[in-house]
Amino acid sequence: MNDKDPIKYIIVDDRPLDQMMVRAMAADHRMLHHAGTFSNTLEALAAIKALRPELVFLDIEMPGSSGIELLKTVRDIVPMAVFITSFPDFALNGFELAALDYILKPLTEERFAQCIKRVLEYWEMKCKSGAYDILIEKDIITIKQGHDKMRLSMNEIIYLEALHDYTKIYTETKSYITIGALSNFLEQIPADHFLRIHRSYAVAGNKITGIKKNEVLCEKITLPIGKTYKQTIANLKL
Repeated sequence: MNDKDPIKYIIVDDRPLDQMMVRAMAADHRMLHHAGTFSNTLEALAAIKALRPELVFLDIEMPGSSGIELLKTVRDIVPMAVFITSFPDFALNGFELAALDYILKPLTEERFAQCIKRVLEYWEMKCKSGAYDILIEKDIITIKQGHDKMRLSMNEIIYLEALHDYTKIYTETKSYITIGALSNFLEQIPADHFLRIHRSYAVAGNKITGIKKNEVLCEKITLPIGKTYKQTIANLKL
């Protein structure tokens, strides 16, 4: 597995126009290699077993079984899955199945580019797994990235982002990758230091500068608030 090799992907969607849209946008990203397009989950299941794609773009509502059911069947052999759908209500199901992203139609180039950035970051981490060790001691975090070691004060961290079984740490000037799920990271640090605001994000409490209806302002960064975390945020006193 090499992060410099093209990422083989397939499209699973029963609408030809949506199929063409995804393929056209993917063509702008040289690291993606199209391996096939399928209109139903039965064909897609056979293709996934035969082709072993690294990435699957899939719709949810399709003839026969759904995209969610398909991912349940193949999640052990598909490293990355992205839902592209018209149904926001299935987002929680998608993230519970460890989908890397969940995009609502109509698809835009900007949103697709954000998704591919996430895909490439995750794939690079996956290919270098084991090279992102972390040691947490009191208020100091030691991060190993390859042969390099960095020491961070906990106070330098602005927010954390979940990327499957990795956690991305953001400071004012740089970001770092560590192996381990966000929930595991949060279990190792003082409970009052970071606030979970979304399935994908936790912010340092002392870095929050404001709260909008569906967003947390964290210094110069704006992060979304997940539905299940809204009450926690509403009770927060700045």
